[in-house]
Amino acid sequence: MKTILKILLVIITIQLSNAQNNIIPVPVSYKSNDSFFTFDNTVQIKIQSEDEKVIQYTENFISLLKEKGFQLDSNNQKSKKTITISLLKTIDSELGNEGYNLKIDNNTISLSANKPAGIFNGFQTLRQLFPPKFEQNNQKLSTLTIEGCEIKDYPRFKWRGLMLDVSRHFFTVDEVKTYIDKMSQYKLNVFHWHLTDDEGWRIEIKSLPKLTEVGAWRVERFGAFGKSRPYPKPDEKATYGGFYTQEQIKDVVKYAAERNITIVPEIDMPGHSMAALAAYPELSTKKEPKFVSPGVKFSEWYGNGKFKMLIENTLNPADENVYDFVDKVFTEVAQLFPGDYIHMGGDEAYHGYWEGDKDVQSFMKEHDIANGKELQSYFVKRVEKIISSKGKKLIGWDEILEGGLADEATVMSWRGMKGGIEAAKLGHDVVMSPSTFAYLDYTQGDYSVENKVYADLSLETSYSFEPVPDTVDPKFILGGQGNLWAEKVPTMAFAFYMTYPRAMALSETFWSPKKSKDWASFINRVENHFTRFDNANLNISKAVLDPIITVYEKDGKLMCELKNSIPNTEIFYTINNTYPAKFGLKYTGPFEIPEGDLSLHTQTFRNGIAIGRPLKVDRTDLEKRVKK
Repeated sequence: MKTILKILLVIITIQLSNAQNNIIPVPVSYKSNDSFFTFDNTVQIKIQSEDEKVIQYTENFISLLKEKGFQLDSNNQKSKKTITISLLKTIDSELGNEGYNLKIDNNTISLSANKPAGIFNGFQTLRQLFPPKFEQNNQKLSTLTIEGCEIKDYPRFKWRGLMLDVSRHFFTVDEVKTYIDKMSQYKLNVFHWHLTDDEGWRIEIKSLPKLTEVGAWRVERFGAFGKSRPYPKPDEKATYGGFYTQEQIKDVVKYAAERNITIVPEIDMPGHSMAALAAYPELSTKKEPKFVSPGVKFSEWYGNGKFKMLIENTLNPADENVYDFVDKVFTEVAQLFPGDYIHMGGDEAYHGYWEGDKDVQSFMKEHDIANGKELQSYFVKRVEKIISSKGKKLIGWDEILEGGLADEATVMSWRGMKGGIEAAKLGHDVVMSPSTFAYLDYTQGDYSVENKVYADLSLETSYSFEPVPDTVDPKFILGGQGNLWAEKVPTMAFAFYMTYPRAMALSETFWSPKKSKDWASFINRVENHFTRFDNANLNISKAVLDPIITVYEKDGKLMCELKNSIPNTEIFYTINNTYPAKFGLKYTGPFEIPEGDLSLHTQTFRNGIAIGRPLKVDRTDLEKRVKK
């Protein structure tokens, strides 16, 4: 009998030996203590706090275990196993508001924190200590054992965000809740809700009913955004879209708060306002009828950030009626969202229609405004005063710096780090969200199996993000954020695919100590979370497992290099139109792609088992990948 027990213990030890490596984001401190806690129906749970949030977070955890078949008993005085939840009587300054202590041994689990938010985060870590099978939907478990350990953990940054664009494609309340729920499990705590844009106005404003009666709906089109989508036909009905009622907004805000998430609403202006102008065209300079864009091409981009709008999509900053409109919108928005911030957008505002309007030009002369950038700055400063009057703080994309930054504004830097650096040096708070590290709509794998957009962002690159530049005082960097723009994201399942695992990389950047970041450790843990997502039937990108194909010319020959960002893998390939790649050549170094009607077939393997997708790239496509 003792021999059997020893064998079982060895098996459990092997299964759980890497448990600390499976926690994302990696904790500040983790120490194994060679013990094991096994859940059963005799476990007693003690909530040593009367705080409503602590009680709620604990009850949610109890419900989670109950779904898996484990009933925790708060009245079982004879139990030898106890889970204790408590707020510290003496504040631990290291833990701050969101940190926690978690101790696990054979018979006890102790979770303590300064604040309820820390208790919530501790529960998320405890959940990740459970084996991946815990995430299986509608499955009861016969046993549940976790490794004993001591964890002390707290975040590096207080702003750890994700943005979801619901304008380009509308997502239901339940879908938004699902997105919020998953981000909370990785200790992300700011949900930036991009509620308005050219393609749809998604929030009910009762004093301006046309915003949702008209602005929330567009004619339905399919395929990629851009010139392939035809303009609306005369009298064509707008049937695609939707919006959130104020009661639904309140419900989502409450749901997020229960998961330690603050919602920052974005109402994009003065640009990206085509849906608003479809409802109220008199707020533009031309005052011409507009339509809600169905994703058609209505701008020309020339590179280096320069562009021209073919249809006016910008509010008129010289019209006092516009500021009455803005005040009405933000009065209601401020009442719905209890967080400190309202995001006003401010990005990609085209000034051409302002410059061509005689009334706007007269206004600029009257107010000593030299150019379009200064006029936009005038607009931003007026909006800042309106938002401030509602008891909120303004945050906007880094274009709000142009022409002069409003006194109390916070900058979200997306065009690289430059705007954030400039704002921080001016003494303003900054959220770093550079597209080169944090734009989750960017292509994350090989073009042969992924949607090609205007830029790439691999998981490894996203993980390399460092939000604090050397030249900046860290106290001005609130944190960072990943952004999911939805032009090519029509479903929530695909939103998950584009968000994860890159959001895991960002969560570790925003939470864990800088010195703790290690790619080899991270990718090992990510593979465990692939299984967790699979068990929960949630979509997740495994593009990081695929070969990375690099093509170049050397001595007049087309050469190919294959590599992979994860350990203990082999890459096989063929270049003679045979497949699968498993029966081809093992990659050992760069090779020539010969002339002819042929394709490269390649795939990643570990221990003889395929882990990456089979890639097929025709020679003509390989030629196009050569950088000139």
